[in-house]
Amino acid sequence: MTGGGAPWWRDAVVYQIYVRSFASSGTRGGAAEGVGDLPGITARLPHLAALGVDAVWLTPFYRSPQHDHGYDVADYLDVDPLFGTLDDADALLETAHGLGLKVIVDLVPNHTSSEHPAFRAALACGPGSPAREFYLFRDGRGPDGAEPPNNWRSVFGGIAWTRVPDGQWYLHLFDDSQPDLDWRNPGVGDRFEGVLRFWLDRGVDGFRVDVAHGLLKEASLRDQEDANLPAPGGEPGSMVERTAVDEPMWDQPEVHDVYRRWHEVLAEYDGDRMLVAEAWTRAPESMARYVRPDEMQQAFNFAWLLAPWSARAFADVVTGTFAALDPVGASPTWVLSNHDVVRHVTRYGGGAVGLARGRAAVAAMLALPGSAYLYQGEELGLAQADVPPEARQDPAWRRGHLHGDNVGRDGCRVPVPWSGRAPTYGFAPEGTDAWLPQPDDWAHLTAEAQTGDDASTLELYRRLLAARRALPPATSVAVEVDGDVLTLRRPGAVVVLNAGADAVALPAGEVLVATGPLDADALPPDTAVWLADA
Repeated sequence: MTGGGAPWWRDAVVYQIYVRSFASSGTRGGAAEGVGDLPGITARLPHLAALGVDAVWLTPFYRSPQHDHGYDVADYLDVDPLFGTLDDADALLETAHGLGLKVIVDLVPNHTSSEHPAFRAALACGPGSPAREFYLFRDGRGPDGAEPPNNWRSVFGGIAWTRVPDGQWYLHLFDDSQPDLDWRNPGVGDRFEGVLRFWLDRGVDGFRVDVAHGLLKEASLRDQEDANLPAPGGEPGSMVERTAVDEPMWDQPEVHDVYRRWHEVLAEYDGDRMLVAEAWTRAPESMARYVRPDEMQQAFNFAWLLAPWSARAFADVVTGTFAALDPVGASPTWVLSNHDVVRHVTRYGGGAVGLARGRAAVAAMLALPGSAYLYQGEELGLAQADVPPEARQDPAWRRGHLHGDNVGRDGCRVPVPWSGRAPTYGFAPEGTDAWLPQPDDWAHLTAEAQTGDDASTLELYRRLLAARRALPPATSVAVEVDGDVLTLRRPGAVVVLNAGADAVALPAGEVLVATGPLDADALPPDTAVWLADA
């Protein structure tokens, strides 16, 4: 930590940018004009500064064949031409810092692209070679090794192993274009320390660590037991779903040694550099292990995201989160949506009801001590878009893993509408098509249309973020539940959320922000209000 105050990340509001879908500059040429890029982001950073966020998190922009939209990295030390150049990355960092915004970049250490030079070398050098030891190659089982080495399944569907021409198999817990690295090989850790230093030297303020719970697998690579047991939570086929209680591929104790090493690397740099884990653990207590004092600074807390619309459920998330984190001295994070899940407006019922509930939920979330992570477009009230089958690009959909109403993650990744009356709503230059189709009825949701409209979701977010900035620091919150009413008390504000079907009495006090119209002294259903702390 620098200076005498708390590190910047402890109570920051971080805005997630899905690079492909935020803004296209039209400078990349040809079909790429319908894809978001780094210059497009740089041009739109003033929108985020005016919104009132503290930092941005960029999804992967490294060189990649884009089989999983950048999460299949072929070169961690360069920018994919689809998104720009290293000079563009430097310009983005300089502009963001000039606006007072920190920049967090995505790091993908669990796997590389199958087109990464290290994997190509592993294929070329063959069984038993040092090059092959960077990945999890194994001989198969059964006659002639024709069966996979174990029974593990890919998150994206199908078996988690692919056989290569020389007869061995390689592990991929995601797409077959994403071979898992063997983090028990010290050379892997050495290479990633170099990656960290490359981007830290360029000025990034932190890293979001993809699949942080997955780097180390049980050394035996044994079969998973009871692989058909239902998961305790999550939507079938989603990134949240877990297939069994027995998980030899996730959350192994040795993974924490990796983050202790990374913690030491970041400590060499000034500016409170940080790590935030994407770790889909089964309990707050296991999530808390990633944020012990000598490991990461933060871990995503997905409990609120998974909770139903319920005052009691929200209260249990808050109290459970603080109970898990207090013993390790870590600050919490809060999130409602991201690029892997259905947008919360839709999860809460869609339409006017879902929007009202989404506005109320974010008002409660932004009042909580700790960091809040927003997902691009939620400040516009975007719901999950309906992407037709022929336009879907999620690899989980392409692998045939999804079924029924679960159509993958494309619907939350549709490009942001900025202005105008028709697609691409200012996302890309006129005459180009966005890489995913935008709905025809989004004209009233553009940033341009909502700016200056006090009833709009965009202006609500601006008011909430301004009110949050005015609050005195807090490390705890008092939580009360009375039927369907949730009350949060912290220094500077009392927040009341009505999750019920009927209006309730509005407590006395100066109204700082309300997520919808108030009925005199009543708080309507699906509404939240911030009151000045008496």
